[in-house]
Order: sequence, then structure tokens, then C-alpha cells
Amino acid sequence: MNYIGEIALILFATTIAGALSQRIGIPSVIGQLLVGILLGPALLNWIRPGELLTAGAEIGVIILMFMAGLESDLKLLKKYFKPAISVATLGVILPMACFYIYGVVMHQNFERAIFWGVVFAATSVSISVEVLREFGKLNTKEGATILGAAVVDDIMAVLILSIFVSMFSSGSSQPNLALSIVEQIAYFVMVYVVIRWVAPLLIRLFERLPVPQSVPIMSLIICLGMAYIADLTGLSAVIGAFFAGIAVAQTSAHEEVATNISPIGYAFFVPIFFVSIGVEMRFDHFWSNILLILGMTIVAILSKLIGGGLGARILGFSFNSAYVVGAGMVSRGEMALIIAQIGYQSKLLAPELYSELIVVIILSTVIAPLLLKHAIARLE
Repeated sequence: MNYIGEIALILFATTIAGALSQRIGIPSVIGQLLVGILLGPALLNWIRPGELLTAGAEIGVIILMFMAGLESDLKLLKKYFKPAISVATLGVILPMACFYIYGVVMHQNFERAIFWGVVFAATSVSISVEVLREFGKLNTKEGATILGAAVVDDIMAVLILSIFVSMFSSGSSQPNLALSIVEQIAYFVMVYVVIRWVAPLLIRLFERLPVPQSVPIMSLIICLGMAYIADLTGLSAVIGAFFAGIAVAQTSAHEEVATNISPIGYAFFVPIFFVSIGVEMRFDHFWSNILLILGMTIVAILSKLIGGGLGARILGFSFNSAYVVGAGMVSRGEMALIIAQIGYQSKLLAPELYSELIVVIILSTVIAPLLLKHAIARLE
């Protein structure tokens, strides 16, 4: 029952924090992240990371990205797919190069320096999506480019991770690169089949069932199923959830599903996800390694901001539009945390610097929505 009390506390605190954040003109996501830091081990220690909190957070981010897919314009995503590739490519190359140089300067060996770059090449747009949605910018050229780039970025990060772990890992888990590529190609073929035929067929079948909420239930089955299969192929579950949202959005049940799923996500699971990021924050060795953490945070933010922005600028985006795209790619979130964990297990990260790396990932994730809000204000 302790977990029930924790959920009640999380929901109460995030609602108040979200309202206060909007009142003072910052994204409500920031308030929810700060609630996690306040209630977690970093400060009050009322809420601690655990299995149930992790499960709630995973469902939260899956529903968040499902809703993003549901609200996305497929034609717009196709139209801006070329700039999305440019943004993702430069947004991976620049952080990898910058962090390799920074790692060498900080006396890391070749493998560890390069793996710092792999960790910070990843992007998690789940928080950016929420900020874009809050400011009504999800279905714009900037929003479509960020979402498209996130998909490409995720694929590139997984492939780079597979290559480096298989080449340099001294741990027991070494993924088969060729098999991973084949599985991921097969997954995207399956995504096309689901969007084109499977999702519409399943929705039509469930519309005929004399069961309350049968269509929203079917949409959740599609969402969770595609997220699970994406995870099995080595991709992020959020990519599967995003494509599930796009698949359901092409059916006649689009409005019904959005109306019924949105309260489940935004009233319950999504706040748990944002709080779980803040709960991971620690200050144990923060002050003793403050210069290293500040340096890494600055490199993490600027490399992604400049890399993503430059990728958009090259293909004709205005400076302010490119700034929005670059800011939308800064957040590292769960993707970088997963890669860092794999690197730690494979002995590609120095154990004494693992906690500092996690702090930098969380700091960049907390700063990203503030940066995106500033970029959107300049665009308007």
C-alpha cells in the first residue's frame, strides 16, 4: 500500500506544480520534473526508485508518444522527412565528435571517450513532445521535423550502440549487429503493414463488439503490442508507440480513441513518468565533480542544439525555426539512460563516473524544455 500513497502524493504534487509552472510562464513539464527531484532521494527522500514506479513511468512514456502519433499529421511527417534525416545525422555526428574530444581531454581511453559520444548522441523527444503540444506546435513543420528526426536518431543510436558494444565490450552481452539490422528492417515493414491494413481491420472488428470502450481497448492493445515488439528488436519502445498512434490516427476511430485515452495518460501515467526522471537525481558526488558535470552538460546541450539546428538550417529552415528544431532534440531522457546502463554493464563506462553521467543526462533533460520554450517564443 506504500505505492498507493506515493501515487497519491505524485498526482497531487504534479498537479499543483504544473499549475504553478504555467502561472509563472514555464512549461508544466519542468514543474513535474522538479517534483521528482524534491520528493526523491536527492532532497526529501519520500519517493524512491522501484519496480512499480519504473513500470508506471514506462507505460507513461509509451502513452505520451502514442498520443503524439495520434495527433501527428502523416502527410506533414512525410513532407519533412528529408530535413528530419539531416537533423538526425548532424545531431548524432556533432555530439559524438565533441564528447570524444572532451573524453580525451578528461584522460579517458579511446573506447570510453567514444562511448561518451554514443550516450549523448541519443535523443528522447518525449518531453519535447509535451512542450510542443502545450504550445500548439506539434503539427507544424518544426514539430514534424523533430518527430521524424527522433525516429531516425533512435535507429542510428541503436545501430551505433550495437557496433561499439560488439567491438569493444568486455561484458557478457554482445548483440549480433547483422541480426539486429535484419530485425529492425522487418519491424519497419511490419509498421507499414499495421498502418495500411492491420489497424483499420482491427478497429472495424472491435467497433462491432457489444462491449463498452472496445475501440479504445483495441487501440491500447495495438500501442502496447507495437511498443513491446520494438523493444524486442532493440529499438526504443516509444518509437513503436509513436507509430501505433499514427496507425490508429488513420482510422475512423481517431477522435474516439483520443478522447478516451488522453485522460488515462495525462491524469495518471504521464505525471509518474516525469516524476520518475527527477527521482533518479542524486547529489552524492555532485560538488566534488562539479566542473566535470558542468562541462559535460554544456557540451551535451550545445552539441545537440547546434547539430540539430544546423541540419535544419542546411535544408532551408529560418534561423528561429532551426533553433526550435535544435532545442527539441536536446533532451536525452530515457534513451540515453538505457545506453549508459548498457555501457556500464559492458564496462565501456568508468564505474566512478557513471553517477556523474546520469546527472548530466538528467540535467540536459530538465534544461531542454526551458530552451524549447525560449525557442518557440522567438519563433512566434
